[in-house]
Amino acid sequence: MEVIRDWGLNIKAECGGALSCATCHVYVDKDWMDVVGAPSDEEEDMLDSVGDVRANSRLSCQILMSDALDGLKLTLAPSAAKD
Repeated sequence: MEVIRDWGLNIKAECGGALSCATCHVYVDKDWMDVVGAPSDEEEDMLDSVGDVRANSRLSCQILMSDALDGLKLTLAPSAAKD
């Protein structure tokens, strides 16, 4: 989420990464799902609050960046875009 926000892309990210909203909702590219890993139970609960959830949905604030994620491909979910 911070990388998305720091690059000035159109993400709400209202709670700043505190896992108290779903305004940093992204879709992970299918080739990256195993590398990123599954969401926690708390993250799944938060994702249940948005209507555009898919099997590859994640909250970008819960994806911890590392060298293993170099080249990660995400798509911003419509519910996370600034108006």
